[in-house]
Amino acid sequence: MSEQNNPPNQLNIEISEEVAEGTYANLAIITHSHAEFVIDFVNVMPGTPKSRVKSRIILTPQHAKRFMKAMTENIEKYEATNGPIKDLEEIQLPMNFGGPTAQA
Repeated sequence: MSEQNNPPNQLNIEISEEVAEGTYANLAIITHSHAEFVIDFVNVMPGTPKSRVKSRIILTPQHAKRFMKAMTENIEKYEATNGPIKDLEEIQLPMNFGGPTAQA
């Protein structure tokens, strides 16, 4: 492929229809070892005694830090446009929907 069709440092990313639909999660459980960070995304539903991990992302420590920076920058941009995001503790929603209590 010539450089005219694909300039240097440009990444061509494709997404399938299934992945593009996304998966809803309202809980993230983050663990780490010396070599990796693991983020499990869970959908906890009210009155359900059991929840399943919907997606697991494994990152190197360097990529985890880059991800944190990107999330911080995007939240700042969102809040600049839409106002501050209230923390769940400020809203006082019950965190225990009939299942296990967890923290993100």
